Amino acid sequence: MLKIVVCVSGGGTNLQAILDSLDAGKITNTEILAVISNNAGAKALERAGKRGIPGLCISPKAYRDREAFNEAFTDKICSLAPDLVVLAGFLVRIPPAMVEHFSGRIVNIHPSLIPSFCGVGYYGLKVHEKVLERGVKVTGATVHFVNEGMDEGPIIAQKAVCVEEDDTPEVLQCRVMEQAEWILLPQAIDDIANDRIQIVDGKVRRTR
Repeated sequence: MLKIVVCVSGGGTNLQAILDSLDAGKITNTEILAVISNNAGAKALERAGKRGIPGLCISPKAYRDREAFNEAFTDKICSLAPDLVVLAGFLVRIPPAMVEHFSGRIVNIHPSLIPSFCGVGYYGLKVHEKVLERGVKVTGATVHFVNEGMDEGPIIAQKAVCVEEDDTPEVLQCRVMEQAEWILLPQAIDDIANDRIQIVDGKVRRTR
């Protein structure tokens, strides 16, 4: 049984996709230990509570500096002892010590086709704004393992989504979530839970 902790900053639509996939049997051999947010008002915590899943808020604002937050955040995750940490719209940089401790055991969903529109400053709606500014015709989402870089870890899966001429950032964001994010992230979790993928020479390979 794969034990996971899901980290979320906002509404938790990707968390809901995970919950729905668990209910539908699309994610198997998996248990959510807790949902953690950096935002006490995050709807994701409400979603967790309705399912009887422990919800915790660990906010940088509650600590004297980022180092103190990083230590507290890492300690809490380690105390839960998950097999996998899932970043489902989590807008806080993961502490280096935690990345090292959970090497190959942290995954993130990013709303673009990495290596395009990723890295420092590219998160949430800002990604879709930049996509429209550049005028690209295809965008999408990427699930990847987390390493010490920003959106630089081994890519697990990607899915393309067409950009329409009359798109707004908000409309495009919804399409990318519906057509890519909510499909890719649950599938990646199920693949990991059932040992279908592994990292070989810095790249993700399917084992079966």
